[in-house]
Amino acid sequence: MRGIVLAAGQGQRLRPDTDDLPKTLLTVDGDTTILDIAIRNLAAAGVSDVSIVVGYAAHTVEAVRDDLRERHGIDITLIHNDRVDWNNAYSLWHARDVYADGALLVNGDTVHPGSVEKILLASDAEGVLLATDAVKTLTDEAMKLRCDADGVVSRVTKQMPVDTAYGEYIGVSRIDAGVAAALTEALERTFRTDPNLYYEDAFQLLADAGPKVRAVPIGHVEWVEVDDHADLAAARELACRC
Repeated sequence: MRGIVLAAGQGQRLRPDTDDLPKTLLTVDGDTTILDIAIRNLAAAGVSDVSIVVGYAAHTVEAVRDDLRERHGIDITLIHNDRVDWNNAYSLWHARDVYADGALLVNGDTVHPGSVEKILLASDAEGVLLATDAVKTLTDEAMKLRCDADGVVSRVTKQMPVDTAYGEYIGVSRIDAGVAAALTEALERTFRTDPNLYYEDAFQLLADAGPKVRAVPIGHVEWVEVDDHADLAAARELACRC
């Protein structure tokens, strides 16, 4: 199983901290960055190599690549997204050769414990498996899921009433080889429809086509998606306990 980290975004809500850095390189515990935590978790789950999709301020990730390799004992490849103004459906499409044989996907702005990846790997389900927080109180901004009793996802969207959702997708997933080709097609269809769409919109296309997307509950787990300075402060508190 290989690893993919999406880290091409501009992080505009975190300026001025991201004037010269992608948000994945913001520190959350001493000199430990969000990217360090993502790679550390993947290495602990047994992933042998990680591909990082870079775009905005890509040179800063290039500058620390060798240090990341040495620090985490894992091979690291950079994949360049040439359109940083497009959303992450395009970024994930760039990694299509990586997930073709199966991969763990991690958003480069998510701070969470390594138990999440291990839960996904231990699941007997197949397809695209979404790490899902079914415990926390949902908000309008949450990437919400609706699914049946077996975890088969029918809806993936922020535009869902909170009281009709099962839980929140936290930005970590397992992509199995058997669904890789269909995902690549869905991603291309998504960003060609609208480059501002998310890769979760491609997951919705897969869900519409049949039982290919499943929610995997992660239990009582603390995690933070870092979108703004309040999130960054929360991530720093959490990272000290991970």
